[in-house]
Amino acid sequence: MLNVIGALISGFFIGTLAKWLYPGSIPLGWWMTCLLGIGGSLLAGMVVAASSRRGINDGLNRAGCLASVLGAMALIFLGRNLDLHW
Repeated sequence: MLNVIGALISGFFIGTLAKWLYPGSIPLGWWMTCLLGIGGSLLAGMVVAASSRRGINDGLNRAGCLASVLGAMALIFLGRNLDLHW
């Protein structure tokens, strides 16, 4: 249960950072912001696992946080350019 709560909290912070850094207005509620951050983390994790032989390392580091924010920003970009009507 604590893993789910931790994922929601970290997803909210990552999604908020991505919305703040992305140019333009992104009208999302707090629940969608959490999902955006979690999705960005998963996207970054898949890219790292595909590009390295070691896979995903455990622990929190600055590079992983930055990659998660960039992954969330990539999801915002895809959502806007694929006309998903957020």
